[in-house]
Amino acid sequence: MKLMLRKLSVNLLWLGDPKSFDVSLVGGKAANLSRLARLYHRVPDGFCIPVTVMDEAHPLDLRNDITASISDLMACHSLPDFIAAVRSSAVDEDGATASFAGQHETYLNIVGADAIIQAVTRCWESARSEHALEYRRQQGLSLERPQLAVLVQQLVASDVSAVVFSANPVTGSRDEIMINASWGLGESIVGGTVTPDTFIVRKSDLAITSRTIADKQNMTVSAPGGTHEVEVPRFLRAQASLNDEQVVEMAKLALTLEVTMEHPVDIECAYTGGELYLLQCRPITTLK
Repeated sequence: MKLMLRKLSVNLLWLGDPKSFDVSLVGGKAANLSRLARLYHRVPDGFCIPVTVMDEAHPLDLRNDITASISDLMACHSLPDFIAAVRSSAVDEDGATASFAGQHETYLNIVGADAIIQAVTRCWESARSEHALEYRRQQGLSLERPQLAVLVQQLVASDVSAVVFSANPVTGSRDEIMINASWGLGESIVGGTVTPDTFIVRKSDLAITSRTIADKQNMTVSAPGGTHEVEVPRFLRAQASLNDEQVVEMAKLALTLEVTMEHPVDIECAYTGGELYLLQCRPITTLK
């Protein structure tokens, strides 16, 4: 936490609170980000709704808690409003063997306690979706009671988003960092609706050994109550989404996190207003 925030009720935990380091309580995504926020990485502030709440509370029971926490975050950061990213965080997500990438729901550009509660409910429901249950079946995980926490964070209005791998997932090389980057919010990259720019960085000296600048035709932007895809302005389509300094800064972040997490990492990050934010950090599960 950048500033001191009041103690939350048992239904919510601040991101960065040591209690939210517990994967069994807040899921893999939130636990990883909580630990890294505590180490003063630039992680957007927010709070977790633990897995215990999924079975015990009715959504409206959370309204007062969520309203109070939003007020605290607005006061903390002098915000006129709190614009949220509401993200699922399953207990067995972002682990060494199962990433759950794309299996559970994320809702962006959500404003107000009622809209956040609706998004939280839809995140819970996504734990029992057909494709999520099939993924669990393929991974040999229990289908009985999927446990899902929800992470509510301040939305980063990304100028550029990127997915960074601290080892090359295509060649398997542990000596290279791969960065995929494009304009706008990161949903267009992870959802595959844009061909991103690709940068390869050599770990030993952080030299950029390869740049492939794509024709980036679409990007995801905020829209009332969520997001939508728009066409990238023509003059930006063939322009590199990252300059060399930004590529190296992302590569350094990936190297630092690989050391911290003690394994190769797959991270999501974004630039807004020239500042680099860490949005997700998980193991690379596809390396040979």
